[in-house]
Amino acid sequence: MPPLLRENPSPVGGVFRCVCPGPVRSAIDDAEAVARARGGDLDAYAVLVARYTLRAHRAAFLLGAGEDADDVVQEAFVKAFRHLSRFRVGEPFGPWLLRIVTNETRNLNRSRRRRAALALRLGAAEPDGEASSDSPVDDVLAAERRAGLLATVNALPDNERQVLVCRYFLELSEAETAQVLAWPLGSVKSRTSRALNRLRGLMVPGEQSRISHG
Repeated sequence: MPPLLRENPSPVGGVFRCVCPGPVRSAIDDAEAVARARGGDLDAYAVLVARYTLRAHRAAFLLGAGEDADDVVQEAFVKAFRHLSRFRVGEPFGPWLLRIVTNETRNLNRSRRRRAALALRLGAAEPDGEASSDSPVDDVLAAERRAGLLATVNALPDNERQVLVCRYFLELSEAETAQVLAWPLGSVKSRTSRALNRLRGLMVPGEQSRISHG
Protein backbone atom coordinates (compact mmCIF):
# COMPACT_ATOMS: atom_id res chain seq x y z
CA MET A 1 0.00 0.00 0.00
CA PRO A 2 1.62 3.30 -1.07
CA PRO A 3 2.08 6.21 1.35
CA LEU A 4 -0.79 8.65 1.46
CA LEU A 5 -0.34 12.40 1.68
CA ARG A 6 -3.02 15.00 1.18
CA GLU A 7 -2.89 18.77 1.29
CA ASN A 8 -6.01 20.61 2.40
CA PRO A 9 -5.49 24.28 1.56
CA SER A 10 -6.72 26.89 4.02
CA PRO A 11 -6.40 30.69 4.27
CA VAL A 12 -3.27 30.30 6.40
CA GLY A 13 -1.68 27.19 4.93
CA GLY A 14 -2.42 23.55 4.38
CA VAL A 15 -2.44 20.26 6.17
CA PHE A 16 -0.36 17.27 5.21
CA ARG A 17 -1.29 13.86 6.47
CA CYS A 18 0.79 10.86 5.55
CA VAL A 19 0.88 7.14 6.15
CA CYS A 20 4.15 5.64 4.95
CA PRO A 21 4.74 1.91 5.41
CA GLY A 22 8.30 0.98 6.32
CA PRO A 23 9.29 -0.71 3.04
CA VAL A 24 8.10 2.26 0.98
CA ARG A 25 9.80 4.78 3.28
CA SER A 26 13.19 3.16 2.71
CA ALA A 27 12.69 2.37 -0.98
CA ILE A 28 13.86 5.75 -2.33
CA ASP A 29 16.48 8.22 -1.18
CA ASP A 30 15.94 11.94 -0.61
CA ALA A 31 17.13 12.99 -4.05
CA GLU A 32 14.69 10.69 -5.82
CA ALA A 33 11.85 11.62 -3.47
CA VAL A 34 12.45 15.33 -4.11
CA ALA A 35 12.64 14.81 -7.87
CA ARG A 36 9.33 12.93 -7.88
CA ALA A 37 7.68 15.41 -5.50
CA ARG A 38 8.68 18.30 -7.75
CA GLY A 39 6.70 16.58 -10.46
CA GLY A 40 3.64 16.51 -8.22
CA ASP A 41 4.04 13.03 -6.73
CA LEU A 42 2.50 13.33 -3.25
CA ASP A 43 3.46 9.76 -2.38
CA ALA A 44 7.11 10.71 -2.83
CA TYR A 45 6.69 13.79 -0.68
CA ALA A 46 5.05 11.62 1.98
CA VAL A 47 8.35 9.74 2.22
CA LEU A 48 10.13 13.01 3.07
CA VAL A 49 7.44 14.02 5.56
CA ALA A 50 7.74 10.71 7.37
CA ARG A 51 11.53 10.81 7.28
CA TYR A 52 11.96 14.33 8.65
CA THR A 53 8.94 15.05 10.85
CA LEU A 54 10.65 14.08 14.12
CA ARG A 55 13.78 16.10 13.41
CA ALA A 56 11.75 19.11 12.26
CA HIS A 57 9.58 18.93 15.38
CA ARG A 58 12.63 18.71 17.59
CA ALA A 59 14.15 21.75 15.89
CA ALA A 60 10.98 23.82 16.20
CA PHE A 61 10.55 22.95 19.86
CA LEU A 62 14.16 23.66 20.79
CA LEU A 63 14.18 26.91 18.83
CA GLY A 64 11.32 28.21 20.94
CA ALA A 65 8.05 27.06 19.35
CA GLY A 66 7.16 25.03 22.45
CA GLU A 67 3.59 23.74 22.37
CA ASP A 68 3.14 25.30 18.91
CA ALA A 69 5.86 23.09 17.39
CA ASP A 70 3.28 20.88 15.63
CA ASP A 71 1.80 23.90 13.85
CA VAL A 72 5.24 25.20 12.90
CA VAL A 73 6.24 21.85 11.40
CA GLN A 74 2.97 21.52 9.55
CA GLU A 75 3.37 24.95 7.98
CA ALA A 76 7.04 24.27 7.18
CA PHE A 77 6.20 21.09 5.25
CA VAL A 78 3.45 22.91 3.35
CA LYS A 79 5.82 25.73 2.38
CA ALA A 80 8.60 23.32 1.50
CA PHE A 81 6.28 21.45 -0.86
CA ARG A 82 5.07 24.65 -2.51
CA HIS A 83 8.63 25.89 -2.98
CA LEU A 84 10.33 22.70 -4.12
CA SER A 85 11.11 24.48 -7.39
CA ARG A 86 13.57 26.63 -5.40
CA PHE A 87 15.37 23.63 -3.95
CA ARG A 88 18.85 23.29 -5.44
CA VAL A 89 19.39 19.82 -6.85
CA GLY A 90 22.35 18.11 -5.24
CA GLU A 91 21.99 19.81 -1.86
CA PRO A 92 20.74 17.81 1.15
CA PHE A 93 17.03 18.13 1.82
CA GLY A 94 17.28 18.06 5.63
CA PRO A 95 19.13 21.36 6.20
CA TRP A 96 16.96 23.07 3.57
CA LEU A 97 13.82 21.96 5.40
CA LEU A 98 15.24 22.96 8.79
CA ARG A 99 15.92 26.43 7.44
CA ILE A 100 12.22 26.74 6.66
CA VAL A 101 11.38 25.43 10.14
CA THR A 102 13.75 28.01 11.63
CA ASN A 103 12.12 30.84 9.70
CA GLU A 104 8.64 29.70 10.71
CA THR A 105 9.72 29.55 14.35
CA ARG A 106 11.15 33.07 14.09
CA ASN A 107 7.85 34.27 12.65
CA LEU A 108 6.01 32.62 15.52
CA ASN A 109 8.28 34.21 18.12
CA ARG A 110 7.89 37.65 16.53
CA SER A 111 4.13 37.21 16.61
CA ARG A 112 4.28 36.19 20.26
CA ARG A 113 6.35 39.26 21.13
CA ARG A 114 3.87 41.53 19.38
CA ARG A 115 0.98 39.94 21.26
CA ALA A 116 2.85 40.18 24.55
CA ALA A 117 3.64 43.85 23.95
CA LEU A 118 0.00 44.54 23.18
CA ALA A 119 -1.11 42.69 26.30
CA LEU A 120 1.29 44.75 28.42
CA ARG A 121 0.00 47.96 26.93
CA LEU A 122 -3.52 46.92 27.75
CA GLY A 123 -2.51 45.93 31.26
CA ALA A 124 -3.74 42.42 30.61
CA ALA A 125 -0.55 40.40 30.59
CA GLU A 126 -0.93 37.06 32.34
CA PRO A 127 1.86 34.98 33.92
CA ASP A 128 2.83 32.03 31.89
CA GLY A 129 3.27 29.47 34.63
CA GLU A 130 3.38 26.59 32.19
CA ALA A 131 5.08 23.46 33.41
CA SER A 132 7.51 21.84 31.04
CA SER A 133 7.13 18.34 32.42
CA ASP A 134 4.29 17.43 30.06
CA SER A 135 5.87 18.93 26.94
CA PRO A 136 7.39 17.04 23.99
CA VAL A 137 10.89 17.85 25.23
CA ASP A 138 10.56 15.04 27.78
CA ASP A 139 10.33 12.51 24.97
CA VAL A 140 13.01 14.16 22.86
CA LEU A 141 15.71 14.80 25.42
CA ALA A 142 14.87 11.90 27.71
CA ALA A 143 16.93 13.16 30.64
CA GLU A 144 16.28 15.55 33.51
CA ARG A 145 19.76 17.04 33.40
CA ARG A 146 19.40 17.87 29.72
CA ALA A 147 16.08 19.54 30.49
CA GLY A 148 17.96 21.78 32.90
CA LEU A 149 20.56 22.47 30.24
CA LEU A 150 17.81 23.34 27.76
CA ALA A 151 16.34 25.85 30.20
CA THR A 152 19.72 27.53 30.46
CA VAL A 153 20.16 27.55 26.69
CA ASN A 154 16.73 29.13 26.30
CA ALA A 155 17.88 32.00 28.51
CA LEU A 156 20.56 32.95 25.96
CA PRO A 157 20.11 35.69 23.33
CA ASP A 158 18.34 34.46 20.20
CA ASN A 159 21.40 34.14 17.94
CA GLU A 160 23.38 32.24 20.57
CA ARG A 161 20.48 29.96 21.42
CA GLN A 162 19.87 29.14 17.76
CA VAL A 163 23.47 28.25 17.02
CA LEU A 164 23.77 25.99 20.08
CA VAL A 165 20.50 24.24 19.25
CA CYS A 166 21.71 23.52 15.72
CA ARG A 167 25.22 22.44 16.68
CA TYR A 168 24.63 20.47 19.90
CA PHE A 169 20.96 19.47 20.08
CA LEU A 170 20.32 18.81 16.38
CA GLU A 171 23.96 17.75 15.86
CA LEU A 172 24.39 19.68 12.62
CA SER A 173 27.81 20.44 11.20
CA GLU A 174 29.03 24.03 11.04
CA ALA A 175 28.26 24.07 7.30
CA GLU A 176 24.74 22.72 7.84
CA THR A 177 24.17 25.22 10.64
CA ALA A 178 25.24 28.05 8.34
CA GLN A 179 22.72 26.82 5.76
CA VAL A 180 19.88 26.43 8.25
CA LEU A 181 20.39 29.84 9.88
CA ALA A 182 21.43 31.62 6.66
CA TRP A 183 24.64 32.87 8.27
CA PRO A 184 28.21 33.01 6.95
CA LEU A 185 30.33 30.11 8.18
CA GLY A 186 32.55 32.54 10.12
CA SER A 187 29.51 33.81 12.03
CA VAL A 188 28.58 30.26 13.01
CA LYS A 189 32.08 29.71 14.41
CA SER A 190 32.28 32.99 16.34
CA ARG A 191 28.73 32.85 17.68
CA THR A 192 29.17 29.24 18.77
CA SER A 193 32.28 30.19 20.74
CA ARG A 194 30.59 33.21 22.29
CA ALA A 195 27.47 31.20 23.17
CA LEU A 196 29.50 28.43 24.81
CA ASN A 197 31.42 30.96 26.90
CA ARG A 198 28.20 32.61 28.03
CA LEU A 199 26.58 29.25 28.74
CA ARG A 200 29.47 28.17 30.93
CA GLY A 201 29.06 31.33 32.95
CA LEU A 202 25.37 30.57 33.54
CA MET A 203 25.74 26.92 34.50
CA VAL A 204 26.62 25.44 37.86
CA PRO A 205 30.15 23.95 38.06
CA GLY A 206 28.95 20.36 37.97
CA GLU A 207 27.20 20.91 34.63
CA GLN A 208 29.97 22.84 32.87
CA SER A 209 31.88 19.71 31.92
CA ARG A 210 28.92 18.61 29.79
CA ILE A 211 29.56 21.44 27.33
CA SER A 212 32.55 21.37 25.03
CA HIS A 213 33.52 22.87 21.72
CA GLY A 214 33.02 19.43 20.19
